[in-house]
Amino acid sequence: MAMMSALRVLAGFCTTTMLLAVGCSDAQDAAATPDPQPQLRITVLGEVPHDTTAFTQGLEFDGAALLETTGLAGQSQLRELDPATGAVRRSVPLPGGFFGEGMTVAGDRIWQVTYRDGVAIEWDRMTFTPVREVPIDGEGWGVCFDGTRIVRSDGTDRLRFVDPADFTETGSVAVTGSDGGPVAGLNELECVDGQVWANVWPTDEIVRIDPGTGAVSASADASALRQGEPKRNVLNGIAYAGDGRYLVTGKNWATMYLVRLDAFQGL
Repeated sequence: MAMMSALRVLAGFCTTTMLLAVGCSDAQDAAATPDPQPQLRITVLGEVPHDTTAFTQGLEFDGAALLETTGLAGQSQLRELDPATGAVRRSVPLPGGFFGEGMTVAGDRIWQVTYRDGVAIEWDRMTFTPVREVPIDGEGWGVCFDGTRIVRSDGTDRLRFVDPADFTETGSVAVTGSDGGPVAGLNELECVDGQVWANVWPTDEIVRIDPGTGAVSASADASALRQGEPKRNVLNGIAYAGDGRYLVTGKNWATMYLVRLDAFQGL
């Protein structure tokens, strides 16, 4: 497929590896936590240019295309990008001047949430035409589709589960860290192999969540990816590229990074 070939070319030319994880500070702390969540290392495989005017809210592959949603009231768009060059192939504004947030592909539709406008937008996937608007409770931040249901975040420590047919809520789970405390600020989401990856706003942390229990099963510090970007330009955007690879970026970043997230075996 064109997209995967392009990403493999990028991976072949990149030799930069960054370790972005740390272990426990001492053996006593490690012993006090019987099952600490694994810290992951981020290995950079390639780089793709990113439009610095894009206030990225959602990022997801759709076959050979890369979809992106951008935010801010009156400026929000649904976009299709060339995954090899980052060029915008097509874009449409959100109806009603809504402040757009994350989106996900579910069959022949794209579902997108809005920030504080109280609606989710259903788009025709092929034509980028709005089909309908559905009311939602609370704020809209991120969404992903696990093949059966849509998982939605609202900026809190809770993941909501939604029926992709009509966006009605079917349940939810509270997300907790290894200390049993809540993990709030869950933002852009990506569903991969039964797990949910999430940006944690406004940090540089990416976490992997078991949606059955809400437990964070792993995390990675992606702060090194943000070097050279203004401090206010937070990490936001996770798209699974297949073969254990992810494309990640941030709001108004100049670059999207093709990375691997692997268990850190050091220390």
